[in-house]
Amino acid sequence: MKNFKIEIKWGLLFVLAGLLWMLFEKSMGWHDALIADHAWYTNLFAFVAILIYVLALKDKKKNFYDGRMTWQQGFISGVVITAIVALFAPISQYVTATYISPEYFNNMIAYSVDNSTMSQEQAEAYFNLKSYVIQAIFGALAMGVVTSAIVAFFVKSKKI
Repeated sequence: MKNFKIEIKWGLLFVLAGLLWMLFEKSMGWHDALIADHAWYTNLFAFVAILIYVLALKDKKKNFYDGRMTWQQGFISGVVITAIVALFAPISQYVTATYISPEYFNNMIAYSVDNSTMSQEQAEAYFNLKSYVIQAIFGALAMGVVTSAIVAFFVKSKKI
């Protein structure tokens, strides 16, 4: 556990950043009045996510590996962060759906049906807490592993 103290810190910071992003989205109206723009704007969180991984791996390189880290070490560190984020995904989704934006699912269902992108049944099956928890877990794992691999490549030491 001591070996992964940095990853735990950054994993929890990522979860917090995600919740703060949800508050930001809500305050911008992307969960209600401007819901038509949500699909595009929510992707901006990718920049925040990448920045967190870069800072995390640089922290690990400097403070655990004394400034010399291989790609594999960086990748493993990133994957541990990813696992922490995925582990907390159900809690994050619950907090978002219950406290931050409880009307989000109903708004997305109405928007999707009104714009003929989904039937009522399809929208209800897709826009609900269970579906979003599953999407969040698998999305965190997939994007986290890819991000870890790429960021580790750029953060690794040039020569070891």
